[in-house]
Amino acid sequence: MSYLLHIDSSSLGTGSVSRTVADTARAAWGGPVVHRDLAASPVPHLSAAGITARVTDRNQHTPEQAQAIAVQDELIEEFLGAGAYLFTVPMYNYTMPSVFKAWLDQIMVVDRTLNFGAEGPAAAGRPAILVSARGGGYGPGTPNHGKDFVVPALETILGDPHCLGLDLRTITPELTLAPVNPALAALIPLHEASLAGAHEQARFHVRKFTELHSV
Repeated sequence: MSYLLHIDSSSLGTGSVSRTVADTARAAWGGPVVHRDLAASPVPHLSAAGITARVTDRNQHTPEQAQAIAVQDELIEEFLGAGAYLFTVPMYNYTMPSVFKAWLDQIMVVDRTLNFGAEGPAAAGRPAILVSARGGGYGPGTPNHGKDFVVPALETILGDPHCLGLDLRTITPELTLAPVNPALAALIPLHEASLAGAHEQARFHVRKFTELHSV
């Protein structure tokens, strides 16, 4: 069985709700896991050297280009070597943590992970779970509806066949601030229900993926 690649971007460590739900998914997986914690060891943001190195013969690389392409090679090989994916990407200020965006920019390379021809992207159809906890509620009827700029973007980047094309499932435990903000105390039962549902979804999706995919 190929490994599950867990890309984690939460800065909270053991206090992270996204991480606790991801732990449930990893426990249900039961196979080998490669874990890259971007909060503990962030990858560099994409530079001019990294961009130009992609379209320059490797024999002609400057030292800066060689260093930049070595980072991309490591991350891309790790990504393509996985049979399934787990992304821990909480909402920070309405969007994704910058460390996760930096990782995406490093691995999204035409003719390596991206392909706009008939064959599609290299990892197309591989199962993936996105866990994105948020402090408030962002569903229809809530004051924050329409202000979630994490999930819509990542469902396009990770799941669209014109991008990475993964078979993506999204889990969004909400109202994580309710237990710590007295003004939101009345919402604690809703938070607890959302969190319990998130853990159950994590177990369910992993079980279904292992049934439906040879990974």
